[in-house]
Amino acid sequence: MLPKSIHPSLEPQTKTLHNKPTLTSSITSLLKPLSSPQIPRSWIFFTVLFIQILLLCNLRMFSSPIPSPLPAPIVHHSSQALDQCGSGKVFVYDLPQTFNYEILQNCDNLNPWGSRCNSLSNNGFGLNAAALAGIVPEDLLPAWHWTDQFVTEVIFHNRLLNHRCRVKEPESATAFYIPFYAGLAVGKYLWLNSTAEERDRRCDMMLRWVMDQPFFKRSNGWDHFITMGRITWDFRRSSERDWGSSCIYKPGLRNVTRLLIERNPWDYFDVGVPYPTGFHPRSKSDVTRWQNFVHERQRSALFCFAGAPRRAFRQDFRGILLSQCREAGESCRTVNCTGTRCSNGTSAILETFLDSDFCLQPRGDSFTRRSIFDCMVAGSIPVFFWRRSAYLQYELFLPVEPGSYSVYIDRNAVKNGTVTVKNVLEKFTRERVRQMREKVIEYIPRLIYANTKDGLDDMKDAFDVAIEGVLKRTIKCYAALLVTDSGLVIMLIKIPLSCSRFSSVFLEQS
Repeated sequence: MLPKSIHPSLEPQTKTLHNKPTLTSSITSLLKPLSSPQIPRSWIFFTVLFIQILLLCNLRMFSSPIPSPLPAPIVHHSSQALDQCGSGKVFVYDLPQTFNYEILQNCDNLNPWGSRCNSLSNNGFGLNAAALAGIVPEDLLPAWHWTDQFVTEVIFHNRLLNHRCRVKEPESATAFYIPFYAGLAVGKYLWLNSTAEERDRRCDMMLRWVMDQPFFKRSNGWDHFITMGRITWDFRRSSERDWGSSCIYKPGLRNVTRLLIERNPWDYFDVGVPYPTGFHPRSKSDVTRWQNFVHERQRSALFCFAGAPRRAFRQDFRGILLSQCREAGESCRTVNCTGTRCSNGTSAILETFLDSDFCLQPRGDSFTRRSIFDCMVAGSIPVFFWRRSAYLQYELFLPVEPGSYSVYIDRNAVKNGTVTVKNVLEKFTRERVRQMREKVIEYIPRLIYANTKDGLDDMKDAFDVAIEGVLKRTIKCYAALLVTDSGLVIMLIKIPLSCSRFSSVFLEQS
């Protein structure tokens, strides 16, 4: 049953429906029998489902749009706070430290090949990148770090603990954050000859704790979210012998929004967030200073590629790109990333991106790669060969129109020799390149994680965009539910596909 505090924000939707006489009479006649105490609960359930389907089929008949969903009421806050937190408030669970801080304290044993303590230092940003002296402006050098690509769990947790819209009372919250470092916890077990039980142990322990919380029970987790600092496929083991953990497939996590550096495009609860880059501005002025720097940069190469071939793969696509790059002569620059040379970024990578108009972004070990964001932060225009590398991943963070900031080339045409990368990129005029670069530079704030407790004033970084997106998703599902005076959910209005599974949860609890 929904809490009564949500009802006032939903009343406008109810009144709007009453202005639709054609639909109202049929709905009223259907609803009257539901008030009878003799009606079995199963009949109520199926009747409500029928009404939902009826409404969804008739939404196109509405002559005027349904008002935008309103957030649940927030009390005891100033008008200024309400303006800053219009999308809602966040409650951070005080999980036992074995799920987060103790994992960090055990940084020497998180990787089978060596310590991760350096990469997890400085609140997850890693060691300062002093080697970039002479490549980046001197006043911005302290904002650059050797940041590991798997640390979003630490970054989000630290920022949320200091977030202006964090509340200490769960009754006031719109969404609930679970600060479990799932990626760090499973990391070393991915490469060892470990058992399925070892890979799942901490996730199982966390879910037992969270599922026992009253606000999780209230919604079955649909207003909860978590940051999982690896790609989604590391948490989607289908059988004991497969790769990774099965954390995402656990019943307790199915309705929880998951922030991942690579999402499953067909799972609504996966949200793709940018890989961490090495640039972590300390202020808004740091960002604008960097944007001006990359905008004025003189670029000598048409395109570049930073990566390593995958010789174990038949007709390795990366090998084809490296070959075309060599054949392009001075038009292309490469950075050899064989082994772990480029694991946390290098000065050679940044300098190459700064000197190139375009940067080639084939798929990595999975469909995405951190290099996409390193490239764009340097003001270089990404060239994609798989749509799942960006277009189906980071909708909250990138421009709506892919052609405004990137180039897509059919990889099959490259493989069979129909086109060459150089010939495609040479056809873009200098004016078109300038326009695309300006769009990339405009979006740099949304691709980076600031090194501040309070954000970048009125400028939104990747963290701000992600949290706002989570809160809006939660609000939509709250506002999609209409409730009777007795608390029974009777129908769903303008329902997002994502909320459809939630209806049965609330009906069963009513």
